[in-house]
Amino acid sequence: MIKLNPLVIPKFDIQRFSSRDWEDVTYRGRRRWSGNHGQVWINNEKIFEHKSFEAKVVINDEDVTIGDSVDRKVVGLAGEGEIVIVNVFNRGFSDYLAELKNGHDPRFTIVAKHEDPDMLNAGKERIIIDNVWFEELVLMQFEKGTVRETTIPFGFTPQDAYYTETVEL
Repeated sequence: MIKLNPLVIPKFDIQRFSSRDWEDVTYRGRRRWSGNHGQVWINNEKIFEHKSFEAKVVINDEDVTIGDSVDRKVVGLAGEGEIVIVNVFNRGFSDYLAELKNGHDPRFTIVAKHEDPDMLNAGKERIIIDNVWFEELVLMQFEKGTVRETTIPFGFTPQDAYYTETVEL
């Protein structure tokens, strides 16, 4: 066992690290994604007060029995997600409500960018999701002693989602 004097800074031992796999050193904790640098735009308007963003594709499938085994067959894809915003102002909800009341079904384009300057190769990913509709419209909500947050669930067609930037090794 090596005893270290806490007042003396040990010399860097390159031999100690030379036997480690490159992945051990390359993928350290600081290389993990942090959501602090994520950005979201709806119809080219930056949503600066977002707290979180998620978009996913849900796979709809049916069971297929082959002998005694149950397999699956994909029969469709559905896009869904949500944006949580920490409200600063109405964000055009009144215009959206008016469109709905007039019988229109407004659709939107969402662009989301996730980057982290400390990520491997200064990682950045960007996705564009078109044909987005909102699942509900919260007209008003508040609670004493809390900062107002609004969750906006949305749907989209997976065929209208694509990456424009991805992290490569």
